[in-house]
Amino acid sequence: MLLKILKQYKPLPVILRAMRSIPRLFLAGALGLGAVGAAQAAKVEKVDIHGLDEAMTNNVRVSLSLVDSIGKEVSGRRLGYLLREAENETREALEPFGYYSPTIKVEDSRGTRLIATPSTETAAQARDDDRGAPGERDGAAANANANEAEAGANAAGGAGDGASDAPAAAPARGGSSSPPIRVTITVDKGEPVKVRRSDIAILGAGSDDRYLNQDLAAFRPGPEQVFDHAAYEASKTKISRRLAERGYFDADFSSRRVEVTRAQHAADIDLVWTSGQRYDMGAISFEQTPKRIIRDSLLQKLVYWEQGSYYHQGKLDRFRESLARLDYFSSIDIEPLPDQASDGQVPVKVTLTPAKRSIYTAGVSYGTDSGAGVRLGVERRYVNDRGHKALAQIDFAQRRKTATLQYRIPAFAWLDGWYTFSLQGSDEQTDYIDSRRIELVASRSGKINQHWTATASLHGLRERWAYYDEFDDDPETRQNYRTATFLYPSLRAEYVDVDDKLYPRKGISATGLIRGGLEAVGSDANFIQAQLTGRWFKGLGERSRLIARGEIGHTFTNSLTDMPPSLRFYAGGDRSIRGYEWREVGPRIPPAEGRKAYALGAKNVVTASMEYEHYVNESWGGAVFVDSGSAFDDQKDLKMRTGVGVGVRWRSPVGPLRIDIARGLDDPDSGFQIYLNIGADL
Repeated sequence: MLLKILKQYKPLPVILRAMRSIPRLFLAGALGLGAVGAAQAAKVEKVDIHGLDEAMTNNVRVSLSLVDSIGKEVSGRRLGYLLREAENETREALEPFGYYSPTIKVEDSRGTRLIATPSTETAAQARDDDRGAPGERDGAAANANANEAEAGANAAGGAGDGASDAPAAAPARGGSSSPPIRVTITVDKGEPVKVRRSDIAILGAGSDDRYLNQDLAAFRPGPEQVFDHAAYEASKTKISRRLAERGYFDADFSSRRVEVTRAQHAADIDLVWTSGQRYDMGAISFEQTPKRIIRDSLLQKLVYWEQGSYYHQGKLDRFRESLARLDYFSSIDIEPLPDQASDGQVPVKVTLTPAKRSIYTAGVSYGTDSGAGVRLGVERRYVNDRGHKALAQIDFAQRRKTATLQYRIPAFAWLDGWYTFSLQGSDEQTDYIDSRRIELVASRSGKINQHWTATASLHGLRERWAYYDEFDDDPETRQNYRTATFLYPSLRAEYVDVDDKLYPRKGISATGLIRGGLEAVGSDANFIQAQLTGRWFKGLGERSRLIARGEIGHTFTNSLTDMPPSLRFYAGGDRSIRGYEWREVGPRIPPAEGRKAYALGAKNVVTASMEYEHYVNESWGGAVFVDSGSAFDDQKDLKMRTGVGVGVRWRSPVGPLRIDIARGLDDPDSGFQIYLNIGADL
């Protein structure tokens, strides 16, 4: 009768094994109370784990209650419990990696030894539910209890495996504690559990979705692969997210089971989704709170899909990026509403919070050529409800002044970007040059796709300049100014494909520029100018990376003397050739008394750099680098200059802060150069 009742609740073999373990459990408890429990207090000094790779070792270590007691005084009874529990905790910590039958040996420096051998039990079926990755339940639990009883008996009595007797009973209350204890856990992982059968499918409309089928084909672990819980959970989560991203809002599991059989080292996966129908994009509505600053018709132009087209989360993500680039709003919330779907279309609600309308900026600057200065500016994020923007900025330094006015109009016709009109004037009065320039630019910029952006512009330039070496010391001598007028178009394209735009560790970025003018169309000289710059990033380990940088530029013209300084190439300084002053490398005016040589600019430029960075923690690091290159007019004038240096790096919230010190190796005019730069590497 008793057996009949037991059969209703648990398989008979499991119950019988559990009943047979009762005497051993009782014996272990009695011995533990009499010997280990009575032992004097001790302190765990260290826990060593052998036989596992780094990931497994870390998972075992964070799972051990014993590790939490390192450096603490614990009673003998508590220590005995922690040593016995270490075996179970180690076993459970290895299951996520597919190892269900390890041999575990726990030893301490007193000579106590616990050995747990692999189980030969066949595990019961385990349901994959919200409690975490699949694992064994009923059968495994009974087996673990039996093993624990044996381990406890061995710990208390030193049975059968060469273990020494337990420590003698503790001295009278108030005695001193025993010496610190070191614990060693040695693991033989044994044979891993591998996937024997894998039935993974999607039923319903999603069964014909090729992207979902690609995810099913890529599901890991696959047949004959080690049953890694992390890979299983990642693959399962990826497919569930993909269903939601592609508009299968009614998708749910119809089957979700994993059976692990220890004796056969096998796992059987049964994982099936029912997708339901795929929804389409519905109507989109805008809410600007607490007040409306931009007309909805303007924002509607950013919606590039047709209502009734298939739903995809990527459409909303791209829409969010477009809204963010406008810089009108401090908060953007885009919410699909599948519970309000009608005729299979999901409406989308966009809630926008306006950003502060005006931005005021102020700062100080210092340059070896320009001297000390201040920078003041104001920007209106939105001038009117049509989204126009305005900017005014002035840089006022001792020897260089620049004023800029800019007006921008959003453009959505064929690129997501701006029409920009800017007017800039500058006045430079140094020991080497007297220059004044005014430039008017009209441009159209925008994002072509995920990686490409482009800017097409038309420039009107008027520049006047003279070099001081051309003056004599007679104040009556009239200065011989040169003037130039240029009207020319330009096209600039930028490519960025990196893993992190603030701190890239993998990828490349490149910028290309081409511009040119004709004497017959408003320019004082015929010219075509092309320039290409690029960067390459490669992560090395967790905290190191290589950065390679290159630049090449050429000017096609027979009238270089008619080209103003602003349309020539220069080399030297930060982001060019460190170890040399700004524009120090290239054709120069010979040095005069009290003055250094001064760069004239050149027809060509070529530079290259290689840098190695290593961070000692999450924030601080260092760098070593070598830069080389030159600016030159003709091939025969090419003289490469090289600089080397070291730097300090700090990861700030707005990008790396870089402080570099470098020295040129090829007779520079000055000694060590110091550079300070902050912002993204791109």
